[in-house]
Amino acid sequence: MKKIKLGIIGYGNMGTGHISNIMNGKAPNVELVAVCDTDKSRLDAFSGRYPEIPVFDSAEAMYKSGLCDSVLLAGPHYDHPSLAIKAFEYGLHVLIEKPAGVYTKQVKEMNNAAAKSDKIFAIMYNQRTNPVYKQLKKMIERGDLGHIKRITWIITDWYRPQAYHDSSKWRSTWKDEGGGALINQNPHQLDLWQWLFGMPDRVFAKVSFGKYYDIEVEDDVMAYFEYDNGTTGEYITATGEAPGTNRLEVACDMGKIVIENNKMTFARNVISEREHNKTNTEPFGRPECWNCEIPADFSGGEQHMGVLKSFASAILDGGELVAKGEEGVYGLTVSNAIHLSGWTGRTVDVKNFPDDEFYELLQEKIKSSTYVKKERKVVVQDMKGTY
Repeated sequence: MKKIKLGIIGYGNMGTGHISNIMNGKAPNVELVAVCDTDKSRLDAFSGRYPEIPVFDSAEAMYKSGLCDSVLLAGPHYDHPSLAIKAFEYGLHVLIEKPAGVYTKQVKEMNNAAAKSDKIFAIMYNQRTNPVYKQLKKMIERGDLGHIKRITWIITDWYRPQAYHDSSKWRSTWKDEGGGALINQNPHQLDLWQWLFGMPDRVFAKVSFGKYYDIEVEDDVMAYFEYDNGTTGEYITATGEAPGTNRLEVACDMGKIVIENNKMTFARNVISEREHNKTNTEPFGRPECWNCEIPADFSGGEQHMGVLKSFASAILDGGELVAKGEEGVYGLTVSNAIHLSGWTGRTVDVKNFPDDEFYELLQEKIKSSTYVKKERKVVVQDMKGTY
């Protein structure tokens, strides 16, 4: 089998998982040829497990080595765009972890660099491989739902204790992570939202910072989305609720879709609510409704390895990507709009998002930070052991 020669930047939580999967043969069209991390202890830990694979302490050194034809970027969020831009300059194909970056201005620069290259550019939006969301997308595109009236996603099962926030110096700070729940836990769901329903036109949000934890970034969010076609949405997320909820509800002319607990149901109207409203003469008359369980594979799909294999296939054979890297800006724009609304108290125009204003306010947050992370002993594990 033909294989790409992949280098991975970042031997942290995500990097270790990708490496274990590759080395266990779960992506047969991928050969791991190099690993890079700026933390010597992490490189030593990797070399202790895989001494045959070269390691590098700088991205540019790995790029210059000529060992790779492609890279997977799994380092800190702020670094994704700059590392991708430099990789394109070296003629490498690029797969970035989520999020695409921290602010839209830098991600648009990355997208411009990708457009100027002839290289494959992808993003690790593995939730697009989930058969449940793929099924919902098909139903929307076929018109099974009719007009979508309201979308509500309550996703508060992201519980992260203080020990999580203290597990790395870069976590949960404006300077190093660029945000909290929105930028770390929620990029997949914000991507799914725009992938399924399109980009909202306006966003208004209430955002709490350090409500549950000793952190400076957001850990509780309530956002209201508006669309020019009349659709509205509510997005509720938090990292301080246990056990939390993950429920997506879509109210539409043809009834209501609910995705929860690995199950999708469709309370389906026999005729659309709008048609019923035109013809009904009973004061409390309701459309006839059937409760349907929508068949789908609830195993979760191929997830990360599905994205990685499609990335390799696109390089080797011109296959289709799960998610193009350029699409990372969409969910990030929604995330930035929620932050901006939370900071300013105003409704934010998503279509004409003020990239420069957001960037300037983010810089103010970074400069005015007085947060000092407490030193705590943290154990980091990967699939092959503890270090």
